Amino acid sequence: MESTYFRRGFGLKAEIEGQRSADYHSAIVESMRAEGNRLRAGPLTFHLAQEFGFCYGVDRAVDYAYETRAKFPDRRLFLVGEIIHNPHVNANLAKMGVTFLYRDSSAGEFDFSGIGADDVVIIPAFGVTMRDFQRLRDIGCVVVDTTCGSVLNVWKRVESYARDGFTAVIHGKHYHEETKATASQVLRHPGGKHLIVFNMAEARSVCDWIEGKVSGDVNALASRFAAAASDGFDFTRDLERVGVANQTTMLSGESLAIAAEFRKALARRYGDEQIAEHFRSFDTICSATQERQDAVVQLLEQPIDVMLVIGGYNSSNTCALAALAESRGVRAYHIEDADNIDVAGQSIRHQPVGSKQEVTQAEWLGGATNIGVTAGASTPNNKIGETVARVCETAGTSFSL
Repeated sequence: MESTYFRRGFGLKAEIEGQRSADYHSAIVESMRAEGNRLRAGPLTFHLAQEFGFCYGVDRAVDYAYETRAKFPDRRLFLVGEIIHNPHVNANLAKMGVTFLYRDSSAGEFDFSGIGADDVVIIPAFGVTMRDFQRLRDIGCVVVDTTCGSVLNVWKRVESYARDGFTAVIHGKHYHEETKATASQVLRHPGGKHLIVFNMAEARSVCDWIEGKVSGDVNALASRFAAAASDGFDFTRDLERVGVANQTTMLSGESLAIAAEFRKALARRYGDEQIAEHFRSFDTICSATQERQDAVVQLLEQPIDVMLVIGGYNSSNTCALAALAESRGVRAYHIEDADNIDVAGQSIRHQPVGSKQEVTQAEWLGGATNIGVTAGASTPNNKIGETVARVCETAGTSFSL
Protein backbone atom coordinates (compact mmCIF):
# COMPACT_ATOMS: atom_id res chain seq x y z
CA MET A 1 0.00 0.00 0.00
CA GLU A 2 1.36 3.42 -0.98
CA SER A 3 2.31 5.68 1.92
CA THR A 4 0.33 8.92 1.99
CA TYR A 5 2.21 10.78 4.75
CA PHE A 6 5.81 11.99 4.42
CA ARG A 7 7.91 13.99 6.84
CA ARG A 8 11.51 12.90 6.35
CA GLY A 9 12.26 13.86 2.75
CA PHE A 10 12.59 11.80 -0.40
CA GLY A 11 16.38 11.57 -0.73
CA LEU A 12 16.36 13.72 -3.86
CA LYS A 13 18.75 16.50 -2.82
CA ALA A 14 21.14 15.76 -5.68
CA GLU A 15 18.31 16.07 -8.18
CA ILE A 16 17.16 19.50 -6.93
CA GLU A 17 20.56 21.01 -6.10
CA GLY A 18 21.05 22.72 -9.45
CA GLN A 19 17.67 24.44 -9.53
CA ARG A 20 17.81 25.42 -5.88
CA SER A 21 21.26 26.96 -6.30
CA ALA A 22 20.16 28.84 -9.40
CA ASP A 23 17.18 30.23 -7.48
CA TYR A 24 18.92 31.33 -4.27
CA HIS A 25 22.75 31.41 -4.49
CA SER A 26 24.60 34.74 -4.23
CA ALA A 27 28.27 35.25 -5.17
CA ILE A 28 28.20 38.56 -3.26
CA VAL A 29 27.14 36.90 -0.01
CA GLU A 30 29.75 34.17 -0.42
CA SER A 31 32.43 36.81 -1.01
CA MET A 32 31.35 38.69 2.13
CA ARG A 33 31.53 35.52 4.19
CA ALA A 34 35.04 34.87 2.92
CA GLU A 35 36.06 38.40 3.96
CA GLY A 36 34.84 38.23 7.55
CA ASN A 37 31.27 39.24 6.64
CA ARG A 38 32.43 42.55 5.20
CA LEU A 39 32.49 44.15 1.78
CA ARG A 40 34.18 47.44 0.92
CA ALA A 41 32.93 49.48 -2.01
CA GLY A 42 34.48 52.92 -2.35
CA PRO A 43 33.52 54.92 0.75
CA LEU A 44 31.01 52.27 1.86
CA THR A 45 31.65 49.32 4.13
CA PHE A 46 28.93 46.68 4.44
CA HIS A 47 28.82 44.71 7.67
CA LEU A 48 26.86 41.45 7.42
CA ALA A 49 25.53 39.93 10.65
CA GLN A 50 27.19 36.65 11.63
CA GLU A 51 23.86 34.83 11.50
CA PHE A 52 21.33 35.77 8.84
CA GLY A 53 18.94 34.43 6.23
CA PHE A 54 17.70 30.88 5.76
CA CYS A 55 17.65 28.84 8.97
CA TYR A 56 17.70 25.05 9.15
CA GLY A 57 13.91 24.78 9.34
CA VAL A 58 13.41 26.98 6.28
CA ASP A 59 16.15 25.18 4.36
CA ARG A 60 14.42 21.91 5.11
CA ALA A 61 10.98 23.15 4.12
CA VAL A 62 12.20 24.64 0.83
CA ASP A 63 14.24 21.55 -0.01
CA TYR A 64 11.30 19.32 0.77
CA ALA A 65 8.98 21.37 -1.46
CA TYR A 66 11.43 21.12 -4.37
CA GLU A 67 11.87 17.39 -3.74
CA THR A 68 8.11 16.93 -3.69
CA ARG A 69 7.82 18.40 -7.17
CA ALA A 70 10.58 16.07 -8.35
CA LYS A 71 9.00 13.06 -6.63
CA PHE A 72 5.52 13.69 -8.05
CA PRO A 73 6.12 15.39 -11.43
CA ASP A 74 2.76 14.40 -12.89
CA ARG A 75 0.49 15.02 -9.90
CA ARG A 76 -1.34 18.16 -8.88
CA LEU A 77 0.61 19.80 -6.08
CA PHE A 78 -0.98 22.08 -3.46
CA LEU A 79 0.45 24.14 -0.60
CA VAL A 80 -1.53 25.10 2.50
CA GLY A 81 -0.90 28.85 2.74
CA GLU A 82 2.75 29.81 2.11
CA ILE A 83 5.77 27.55 2.56
CA ILE A 84 7.50 30.42 4.42
CA HIS A 85 6.92 34.16 4.62
CA ASN A 86 9.01 35.24 1.67
CA PRO A 87 7.33 36.35 -1.58
CA HIS A 88 10.21 35.27 -3.83
CA VAL A 89 10.39 31.73 -2.49
CA ASN A 90 6.64 31.35 -2.84
CA ALA A 91 6.76 32.80 -6.36
CA ASN A 92 9.37 30.21 -7.35
CA LEU A 93 7.11 27.43 -6.10
CA ALA A 94 4.22 28.86 -8.12
CA LYS A 95 6.42 28.70 -11.23
CA MET A 96 6.96 25.01 -10.47
CA GLY A 97 3.22 24.43 -10.67
CA VAL A 98 2.35 24.57 -6.98
CA THR A 99 -1.19 25.80 -6.28
CA PHE A 100 -1.59 27.87 -3.12
CA LEU A 101 -4.56 27.30 -0.83
CA TYR A 102 -5.89 30.22 1.20
CA ARG A 103 -8.44 30.72 3.91
CA ASP A 104 -12.00 31.47 2.90
CA SER A 105 -12.79 35.07 3.86
CA SER A 106 -16.18 34.14 5.32
CA ALA A 107 -15.64 30.75 6.95
CA GLY A 108 -12.03 31.37 7.90
CA GLU A 109 -11.00 27.86 6.85
CA PHE A 110 -8.74 26.65 4.07
CA ASP A 111 -10.68 25.54 1.03
CA PHE A 112 -9.85 21.86 0.49
CA SER A 113 -12.92 21.18 -1.63
CA GLY A 114 -10.98 20.82 -4.86
CA ILE A 115 -8.45 18.31 -3.50
CA GLY A 116 -8.75 14.62 -4.35
CA ALA A 117 -7.07 11.45 -3.18
CA ASP A 118 -4.63 11.53 -6.11
CA ASP A 119 -3.33 14.98 -5.22
CA VAL A 120 -0.30 15.98 -3.13
CA VAL A 121 -0.55 18.63 -0.41
CA ILE A 122 2.42 20.30 1.29
CA ILE A 123 2.08 21.48 4.89
CA PRO A 124 4.24 24.61 5.40
CA ALA A 125 7.01 25.20 7.92
CA PHE A 126 4.49 26.89 10.26
CA GLY A 127 2.38 23.71 10.44
CA VAL A 128 -1.41 23.55 10.29
CA THR A 129 -4.12 23.26 12.90
CA MET A 130 -5.17 19.84 14.16
CA ARG A 131 -8.50 20.27 12.38
CA ASP A 132 -6.88 21.07 9.02
CA PHE A 133 -4.47 18.16 9.36
CA GLN A 134 -7.33 15.75 10.02
CA ARG A 135 -9.34 17.15 7.11
CA LEU A 136 -6.43 16.39 4.77
CA ARG A 137 -6.00 12.90 6.15
CA ASP A 138 -9.72 12.25 5.68
CA ILE A 139 -9.40 13.19 1.98
CA GLY A 140 -6.76 10.49 1.58
CA CYS A 141 -4.35 12.67 -0.43
CA VAL A 142 -0.57 12.49 -0.12
CA VAL A 143 0.52 14.84 2.69
CA VAL A 144 4.08 16.18 2.77
CA ASP A 145 4.72 17.71 6.18
CA THR A 146 7.48 20.35 6.38
CA THR A 147 6.54 21.65 9.86
CA CYS A 148 9.66 23.03 11.55
CA GLY A 149 11.07 21.02 14.44
CA SER A 150 11.18 24.11 16.64
CA VAL A 151 7.46 24.58 16.09
CA LEU A 152 6.84 20.95 16.99
CA ASN A 153 8.69 21.51 20.28
CA VAL A 154 6.30 24.33 21.16
CA TRP A 155 3.34 22.12 20.29
CA LYS A 156 4.57 19.48 22.74
CA ARG A 157 4.85 22.11 25.47
CA VAL A 158 1.37 23.51 24.84
CA GLU A 159 -0.10 20.03 24.71
CA SER A 160 1.49 19.24 28.08
CA TYR A 161 -0.06 22.36 29.59
CA ALA A 162 -3.52 21.28 28.44
CA ARG A 163 -2.94 17.73 29.65
CA ASP A 164 -2.12 19.02 33.15
CA GLY A 165 -5.02 21.48 33.32
CA PHE A 166 -3.08 24.68 32.59
CA THR A 167 -4.31 27.33 30.15
CA ALA A 168 -1.74 27.96 27.42
CA VAL A 169 -0.96 31.68 27.21
CA ILE A 170 0.87 32.18 23.92
CA HIS A 171 2.90 35.28 23.06
CA GLY A 172 2.25 35.71 19.36
CA LYS A 173 -0.04 36.99 16.63
CA HIS A 174 -3.43 35.30 16.82
CA TYR A 175 -3.83 35.54 13.02
CA HIS A 176 -0.44 33.97 12.24
CA GLU A 177 -0.58 30.44 10.84
CA GLU A 178 2.01 29.15 13.29
CA THR A 179 0.15 30.52 16.29
CA LYS A 180 -3.16 29.14 15.03
CA ALA A 181 -1.56 25.71 14.71
CA THR A 182 0.09 25.97 18.13
CA ALA A 183 -3.10 27.07 19.87
CA SER A 184 -5.01 24.14 18.37
CA GLN A 185 -2.79 21.70 20.29
CA VAL A 186 -4.81 22.33 23.47
CA LEU A 187 -7.67 20.44 21.81
CA ARG A 188 -5.78 17.20 22.35
CA HIS A 189 -7.25 17.19 25.84
CA PRO A 190 -10.84 17.79 26.97
CA GLY A 191 -11.25 21.27 28.40
CA GLY A 192 -7.97 22.54 26.95
CA LYS A 193 -7.83 26.35 26.76
CA HIS A 194 -5.59 28.97 25.18
CA LEU A 195 -5.20 32.75 25.22
CA ILE A 196 -2.96 34.65 22.80
CA VAL A 197 -1.33 37.97 23.77
CA PHE A 198 0.42 40.08 21.16
CA ASN A 199 2.56 42.36 23.34
CA MET A 200 3.28 43.50 26.87
CA ALA A 201 0.32 45.87 26.92
CA GLU A 202 -2.08 43.00 26.22
CA ALA A 203 -0.28 40.78 28.71
CA ARG A 204 -0.49 43.48 31.36
CA SER A 205 -4.25 43.87 30.87
CA VAL A 206 -4.69 40.15 31.55
CA CYS A 207 -2.32 40.22 34.52
CA ASP A 208 -4.26 43.14 36.01
CA TRP A 209 -7.38 40.99 35.86
CA ILE A 210 -5.56 38.08 37.54
CA GLU A 211 -4.40 40.38 40.34
CA GLY A 212 -7.87 41.85 40.80
CA LYS A 213 -6.85 45.33 39.71
CA VAL A 214 -9.68 45.43 37.17
CA SER A 215 -13.10 45.90 38.69
CA GLY A 216 -16.52 45.53 37.11
CA ASP A 217 -17.71 43.54 34.13
CA VAL A 218 -15.25 41.22 32.39
CA ASN A 219 -17.05 41.72 29.06
CA ALA A 220 -14.62 44.42 27.92
CA LEU A 221 -11.66 42.08 28.41
CA ALA A 222 -13.48 39.20 26.75
CA SER A 223 -14.32 41.43 23.79
CA ARG A 224 -10.71 42.56 23.46
CA PHE A 225 -9.50 38.95 23.18
CA ALA A 226 -12.49 37.52 21.32
CA ALA A 227 -10.35 36.45 18.35
CA ALA A 228 -7.42 35.39 20.51
CA ALA A 229 -9.04 33.01 23.01
CA SER A 230 -10.37 29.47 22.78
CA ASP A 231 -14.10 28.88 22.53
CA GLY A 232 -15.90 29.43 25.80
CA PHE A 233 -12.90 31.03 27.47
CA ASP A 234 -13.79 32.18 30.99
CA PHE A 235 -11.46 34.85 32.39
CA THR A 236 -12.60 34.10 35.92
CA ARG A 237 -12.04 30.35 35.71
CA ASP A 238 -9.38 29.79 33.05
CA LEU A 239 -6.56 31.97 34.39
CA GLU A 240 -6.05 30.19 37.69
CA ARG A 241 -3.34 27.96 36.19
CA VAL A 242 -1.24 29.35 33.33
CA GLY A 243 1.53 27.94 31.15
CA VAL A 244 3.36 30.43 28.92
CA ALA A 245 4.72 29.65 25.45
CA ASN A 246 5.36 31.74 22.35
CA GLN A 247 5.32 31.91 18.59
CA THR A 248 8.89 30.88 17.76
CA THR A 249 9.70 34.03 15.81
CA MET A 250 8.76 36.72 18.33
CA LEU A 251 11.28 39.04 19.98
CA SER A 252 12.93 36.91 22.65
CA GLY A 253 13.31 39.63 25.27
CA GLU A 254 9.62 40.51 25.08
CA SER A 255 8.55 36.86 25.39
CA LEU A 256 10.67 36.42 28.51
CA ALA A 257 9.36 39.67 30.00
CA ILE A 258 5.75 38.62 29.38
CA ALA A 259 6.37 35.27 31.07
CA ALA A 260 7.88 37.08 34.05
CA GLU A 261 4.85 39.38 34.23
CA PHE A 262 2.45 36.44 34.41
CA ARG A 263 4.56 34.80 37.08
CA LYS A 264 4.50 37.94 39.22
CA ALA A 265 0.74 38.33 38.78
CA LEU A 266 0.02 34.74 39.79
CA ALA A 267 2.42 34.95 42.72
CA ARG A 268 0.63 38.05 43.97
CA ARG A 269 -2.72 36.32 43.58
CA TYR A 270 -1.90 32.92 45.10
CA GLY A 271 1.37 33.45 47.00
CA ASP A 272 4.91 32.69 45.91
CA GLU A 273 4.94 29.41 47.82
CA GLN A 274 2.07 28.16 45.60
CA ILE A 275 3.49 29.38 42.28
CA ALA A 276 4.35 25.90 40.97
CA GLU A 277 0.66 25.01 41.16
CA HIS A 278 -0.37 28.02 39.11
CA PHE A 279 2.44 28.90 36.68
CA ARG A 280 4.72 27.20 34.16
CA SER A 281 6.99 28.69 31.53
CA PHE A 282 9.59 27.52 29.05
CA ASP A 283 11.43 29.70 26.54
CA THR A 284 10.26 28.36 23.19
CA ILE A 285 11.95 30.90 20.91
CA CYS A 286 13.74 28.77 18.31
CA SER A 287 17.53 28.76 18.38
CA ALA A 288 17.81 30.20 14.86
CA THR A 289 15.58 33.15 15.74
CA GLN A 290 17.63 33.78 18.87
CA GLU A 291 20.93 33.52 16.98
CA ARG A 292 19.83 36.09 14.41
CA GLN A 293 18.70 38.47 17.14
CA ASP A 294 21.96 38.00 19.06
CA ALA A 295 23.92 38.62 15.85
CA VAL A 296 22.20 42.00 15.37
CA VAL A 297 23.08 43.01 18.92
CA GLN A 298 26.69 41.96 18.33
CA LEU A 299 26.86 43.77 14.99
CA LEU A 300 25.63 47.01 16.55
CA GLU A 301 28.46 47.00 19.07
CA GLN A 302 30.45 48.71 16.31
CA PRO A 303 29.50 52.01 14.69
CA ILE A 304 26.71 51.42 12.16
CA ASP A 305 25.09 54.35 10.37
CA VAL A 306 22.19 52.52 8.72
CA MET A 307 20.79 49.02 9.22
CA LEU A 308 19.13 47.19 6.35
CA VAL A 309 16.83 44.34 7.36
CA ILE A 310 15.76 42.25 4.38
CA GLY A 311 12.74 39.96 4.33
CA GLY A 312 9.01 39.64 3.83
CA TYR A 313 6.85 42.26 5.50
CA ASN A 314 4.70 39.47 6.94
CA SER A 315 7.72 37.66 8.39
CA SER A 316 7.55 37.97 12.18
CA ASN A 317 11.20 37.16 12.78
CA THR A 318 12.28 39.78 10.21
CA CYS A 319 10.07 42.42 11.85
CA ALA A 320 11.66 41.50 15.18
CA LEU A 321 15.16 42.10 13.77
CA ALA A 322 14.16 45.56 12.56
CA ALA A 323 12.63 46.39 15.94
CA LEU A 324 15.76 45.19 17.71
CA ALA A 325 18.03 47.36 15.57
CA GLU A 326 15.84 50.42 16.04
CA SER A 327 15.75 49.85 19.80
CA ARG A 328 19.53 50.24 19.75
CA GLY A 329 19.17 53.75 18.29
CA VAL A 330 20.16 52.86 14.72
CA ARG A 331 18.24 53.92 11.63
CA ALA A 332 16.70 50.65 10.47
CA TYR A 333 14.97 50.03 7.15
CA HIS A 334 12.93 46.85 6.76
CA ILE A 335 12.69 46.13 3.04
CA GLU A 336 11.55 43.09 1.09
CA ASP A 337 14.27 43.20 -1.57
CA ALA A 338 16.47 45.39 -3.77
CA ASP A 339 13.46 46.66 -5.72
CA ASN A 340 12.57 48.76 -2.67
CA ILE A 341 15.58 50.95 -3.41
CA ASP A 342 15.08 53.58 -6.12
CA VAL A 343 18.50 54.48 -7.52
CA ALA A 344 17.33 57.35 -9.73
CA GLY A 345 15.13 58.88 -7.05
CA GLN A 346 17.61 58.23 -4.22
CA SER A 347 14.75 56.89 -2.10
CA ILE A 348 13.79 53.72 -0.28
CA ARG A 349 10.41 52.08 0.31
CA HIS A 350 10.28 50.37 3.68
CA GLN A 351 7.95 49.19 6.41
CA PRO A 352 8.55 51.18 9.62
CA VAL A 353 8.78 49.24 12.86
CA GLY A 354 5.32 48.68 14.32
CA SER A 355 3.55 49.60 11.08
CA LYS A 356 1.82 47.57 8.39
CA GLN A 357 2.07 50.32 5.78
CA GLU A 358 4.97 50.83 3.41
CA VAL A 359 6.39 54.36 3.27
CA THR A 360 8.97 56.09 1.07
CA GLN A 361 12.00 57.82 2.53
CA ALA A 362 13.93 60.28 0.33
CA GLU A 363 17.70 60.71 0.61
CA TRP A 364 17.74 57.71 2.92
CA LEU A 365 21.43 56.89 2.55
CA GLY A 366 22.65 60.40 3.31
CA GLY A 367 26.26 60.41 4.40
CA ALA A 368 26.20 56.86 5.75
CA THR A 369 29.40 54.89 5.21
CA ASN A 370 28.93 51.89 7.51
CA ILE A 371 25.94 49.83 6.41
CA GLY A 372 24.70 46.99 8.58
CA VAL A 373 22.94 44.14 6.79
CA THR A 374 20.85 41.28 8.11
CA ALA A 375 17.95 39.19 6.87
CA GLY A 376 15.12 37.18 8.35
CA ALA A 377 15.20 33.39 8.53
CA SER A 378 13.05 33.12 5.40
CA THR A 379 15.18 35.39 3.18
CA PRO A 380 17.33 33.72 0.50
CA ASN A 381 20.93 34.82 -0.09
CA ASN A 382 20.32 36.13 -3.60
CA LYS A 383 17.96 38.80 -2.23
CA ILE A 384 20.66 39.91 0.22
CA GLY A 385 23.30 40.13 -2.49
CA GLU A 386 21.01 42.03 -4.85
CA THR A 387 20.31 44.57 -2.11
CA VAL A 388 24.00 45.18 -1.46
CA ALA A 389 24.57 45.71 -5.19
CA ARG A 390 21.64 48.14 -5.38
CA VAL A 391 22.97 50.23 -2.48
CA CYS A 392 26.33 50.49 -4.22
CA GLU A 393 24.57 51.64 -7.38
CA THR A 394 22.70 54.24 -5.34
CA ALA A 395 25.97 55.53 -3.92
CA GLY A 396 27.63 55.58 -7.33
CA THR A 397 30.32 53.15 -6.33
CA SER A 398 31.32 49.60 -7.22
CA PHE A 399 33.10 46.57 -5.81
CA SER A 400 35.00 43.55 -7.02
CA LEU A 401 34.50 39.94 -5.98
